[in-house]
Amino acid sequence: MKYEKIRVLGIDPGTAIVGYSILELENGKYNLIDYGCIYTDKDTKMEVRLEQIYDRLDTIIKLYKPSEMAIEDLYFFKNQKTVIKVSQARGVINLAAIKNGLDITDYTPLQVKMGVCSYGRATKSQVQEMVKLILSLDEIPKPDDAADAIAIAITHLNSMNIPKIDKTNIKKSNLKTGAKISAKDYKELFRK
Repeated sequence: MKYEKIRVLGIDPGTAIVGYSILELENGKYNLIDYGCIYTDKDTKMEVRLEQIYDRLDTIIKLYKPSEMAIEDLYFFKNQKTVIKVSQARGVINLAAIKNGLDITDYTPLQVKMGVCSYGRATKSQVQEMVKLILSLDEIPKPDDAADAIAIAITHLNSMNIPKIDKTNIKKSNLKTGAKISAKDYKELFRK
């Protein structure tokens, strides 16, 4: 599917810091509209922090009017309390997106590394350097959470901008709606 113009909200979820980016693809060119972070105070009650995340994100969505949201999927956390809190933040982030009519796509950290660097073991600094190069920026965006949100948006736009997907390279079990594809299969999509 080819898009003439599409605007994506990229999200790196968290509770203390939510990285966000607004990235547009028009006629094959990236345009970084905005990026930054939503901060909440760790000494504030969790339900208030979640409301702050929701309200700020709702404002960003209404201001920039993206049509899609790409968000990093949860991965392994050593601390169970952390994963629960981040899951709660993801819930209000997804709610803000749905309430504003955005389509939502999740990407694992591995998929983001593959989508930006074509290498699943890329370091955080390598991903950030590629973000800088892809967008022709003078410097790496700061803070890291915002740079991660930009990388997530780039991954989403790259996955959408594939002229033709040769589905013979993807296992049939992965063609179900919403199913994740392997890193190897994802990389193959970009070789065509």
